[in-house]
Amino acid sequence: MSDGRQRCGWPGSDPLYMAYHDEEWGVPEHNDRALFEKLILDGFQAGLAWITILRKRENFRKAFDDFDPVTISGYGDADIARLLADPGIIRHRGKIEAAIGNARAWRTIMERDGGFSAFLWQFTDGRTLHNDWPSWRNVPAQTAESRAMSKALKSEGFRFCGPTICYAFMQAVGMVNDHETGCFRHGEIRTLG
Repeated sequence: MSDGRQRCGWPGSDPLYMAYHDEEWGVPEHNDRALFEKLILDGFQAGLAWITILRKRENFRKAFDDFDPVTISGYGDADIARLLADPGIIRHRGKIEAAIGNARAWRTIMERDGGFSAFLWQFTDGRTLHNDWPSWRNVPAQTAESRAMSKALKSEGFRFCGPTICYAFMQAVGMVNDHETGCFRHGEIRTLG
């Protein structure tokens, strides 16, 4: 069901995907915990479609204690077993273990730098980079900024954060505005960034 607004081509007509596109994707995010959640979910997406993760997001939030990195950083073998048995999430041992390790790396950055947001936003000089793509098919899979972010995250001990995952993350959290130029959100995000 269409509301007459022109959108990017990627969400199609799925109501959940359209709502995510319209309300979340590309909105600048600076909350340390929310950024951690999105980075972890993008890591779980590796090899899958984002809609798969989006449909399971509430299950992920329940399973991972609302993505509280302090809590997750204390997970042990029993938590890994619990998560591997949870049919509501992606049951991939490597991704689950990476999420726990990433929570520990997040804590190190928070303790050392005082914030995860500033660590991430440094790759766009603290501002949204606005692109003018006529179609989502023109958007690159990675950029110099996402490669730099990936390298820095990996040096801090993060996993499942390659340059393509980092670019998808940057798009989602508003570090870049990759809404198509004809999309109604393109201009709206430009005013937010």
